[in-house]
Amino acid sequence: QVQLVESGGGLVQAGGSLRLSCAASGRTFDGYAMGWFRQAPGKEREFVAAISWSDGRTAYVDSVKGRFTISRDNAKNTMYLQMNSLKPEDTAVYYCAADPGGLGWGDYQYWGQGTQVTVSS
Repeated sequence: QVQLVESGGGLVQAGGSLRLSCAASGRTFDGYAMGWFRQAPGKEREFVAAISWSDGRTAYVDSVKGRFTISRDNAKNTMYLQMNSLKPEDTAVYYCAADPGGLGWGDYQYWGQGTQVTVSS
């Protein structure tokens, strides 16, 4: 049973930083892609970043490239999203998700409950 729990959200001023964590449990995640999605008020959910659990390959949406960094600590079964140079438009609920099919725009079958990130101007 795969379970994902996000943490680390909060309120930050524009230009500041936050680090989100996603604690994963239930199995080993070799072969999985682990990703972050977000949903802003009044907008559809969008893909943010993903990482291959096995080899560390990453993918990002263009709007966060150069500002956000996805990483994982395999020993701790934890994934991170380091968010720097935050903008008000980054305000959203951020969700951790897992895709058993690996990196490559696959099917994210497992989801966390979300953590709120609010960026003030």
